[in-house]
Amino acid sequence: MTHTAYPASYYAASALPAPARPALEGEHEADVCVVGAGYTGLSTALFLAEAGFSVIVLEAAKVGFGASGRNGGQIVNSYSRDLDVVERNVGAREASLIGAMAFEGGRIIRERVARYGIACDLKDGGVFAAFTARQMRHLESQRQLWRRYGYDRLEPLDRDGIRRVVATERYCGGMLDHGGGHIHPLNLALGEAAAFESLGGRIFEQSPALSVSREASPRVKTPRGEVRAQFVVVAGNAYLGDLLPELAAKSMPCGSQVIATEPLGDALARSLLPQDYCVEDCNYLLDYYRLSADKRLIYGGGVVYGARDPQNIEAIIRPKMLKTFPQLANVRIDYAWTGNFLLTLSRLPQVGRIGDSIYYSQGCSGHGVTYTHLAGQVIAEALRGQAERFDAFGSLPHYPFPGGRTLRVPLTALGAFYYDLRDKLGV
Repeated sequence: MTHTAYPASYYAASALPAPARPALEGEHEADVCVVGAGYTGLSTALFLAEAGFSVIVLEAAKVGFGASGRNGGQIVNSYSRDLDVVERNVGAREASLIGAMAFEGGRIIRERVARYGIACDLKDGGVFAAFTARQMRHLESQRQLWRRYGYDRLEPLDRDGIRRVVATERYCGGMLDHGGGHIHPLNLALGEAAAFESLGGRIFEQSPALSVSREASPRVKTPRGEVRAQFVVVAGNAYLGDLLPELAAKSMPCGSQVIATEPLGDALARSLLPQDYCVEDCNYLLDYYRLSADKRLIYGGGVVYGARDPQNIEAIIRPKMLKTFPQLANVRIDYAWTGNFLLTLSRLPQVGRIGDSIYYSQGCSGHGVTYTHLAGQVIAEALRGQAERFDAFGSLPHYPFPGGRTLRVPLTALGAFYYDLRDKLGV
């Protein structure tokens, strides 16, 4: 199936103009062939192009078609599981390396935006919002943990403090990350693609990878062409399918739903989020929201395991929004969409090699905006012979989901129900 247009979303409707990119035809050669033009693939390609590599990017649909162009647009530091989990699963040296990298992705995004003049509505500041005293204790422990790894930009918010940045009575406190922020995610991807092409890189859209050969100089075949390269970087995440079965065995596509309101106007928008920070709460099945450049509230939450597209996204997300902001009861919803991300059992990314020539990174588990940009740098370093940081991520253990492909969805949903119930009970 080809995708000649983006799925209907606020981001697609407000995307900057992008050139028509051809499908791959015939035989081509490059130093590196990247499969996937989302953040992981684009970040890798851009770092490699800056280092002088010849790079071809193959995209099954369009640049940013997947989660990179449909996510909540939040720059959230660290990983989907925090650094104490990393410390328990790898050696001290690897944990030190992974911890030191936990805050690098956001810096990479800001550097890219500045260097290449990417217009993606970049704003600074992100809030972790706590419902309970237990969640506040966790945020404080996280602040101490991050400080141990050299990051000291978290500011505690008590009940009055969080009300000054979020106009809701739901939270007992929170933590303001001055190094967090938010962006228009699709425009960031389009800007990174343009930056890559400005350095001589080539992107082919409507060019799904059908196979990757396992040889010294692998070949990537598409419906009408083939790329031969010294290295292949596989960056398809939840949209990879069964291109490499060993990657699909330890991961599961999931969907997250998002809505965007009509424009609220300056006064109402400012009354909801006076500092224009983005917000995510501390529940296991968390909500996240922010204002767009034209003062819409973009609100997301929930997880659909197995990545089905719900029939009525607004019916799922609007009640969540109104719990937080009941004053929006009469506001119209203009857009509703879903985007798939790739979940691992550990909720930590999977990084590694297949043979000597195929590299991959996947499984951001819902916190991919910053990690994917870091992954591009780490993969590019490895291809240049500096693999220490790449191998640190490769040391993270990963296991198949219980029940295999048949039962992984209901069993994972059951586990999520347990943690969601704990959040609701405040235990």
